[in-house]
Amino acid sequence: MNTYVLAYLGGIVGAMLMDITEALVARAGLTSGVSVVLVGRWALGLLRGQWTHTDIARSPARPGEVHMGWAFHFLVGGGGVALLYAGWLQAAGWMLPTQRLWGGLAFGAVTSLLPWLLLLPAFGWGWFGRRGPRGANALLASMVSHLPYGLGVGAVMALGSGH
Repeated sequence: MNTYVLAYLGGIVGAMLMDITEALVARAGLTSGVSVVLVGRWALGLLRGQWTHTDIARSPARPGEVHMGWAFHFLVGGGGVALLYAGWLQAAGWMLPTQRLWGGLAFGAVTSLLPWLLLLPAFGWGWFGRRGPRGANALLASMVSHLPYGLGVGAVMALGSGH
């Protein structure tokens, strides 16, 4: 199967693993403060040319933000970002399943940069989410949830590689 198709599918699997992990660690009190509603609000704002918010939690609710949040999370954040991993694999020449699996874990760690340096500042919460909701720890929560994301990408890539 095509490397990019595998990566995209792996990104969707990884996004599911990310959601499961976030739900489990939230029970232990670790949360980033990010929700699918806020992701949808941000994505809908992007479509209207609004890249940043002063505090997205105080921005007006938009119709369809929950559906848009899920769509953005899986199709862009999950599958779309994983296409970068396929490109990274090809550039590195990593073809063996074990390289794809361990590389996926490393890729998941690297993708923590996306919320730290893009999403959270756009939400109005500053770099690494330091001005996020009270009780949130976006720095740690993002890393914890992005590792299973990368594992999902790497596992699908390894299983589907046919080697």
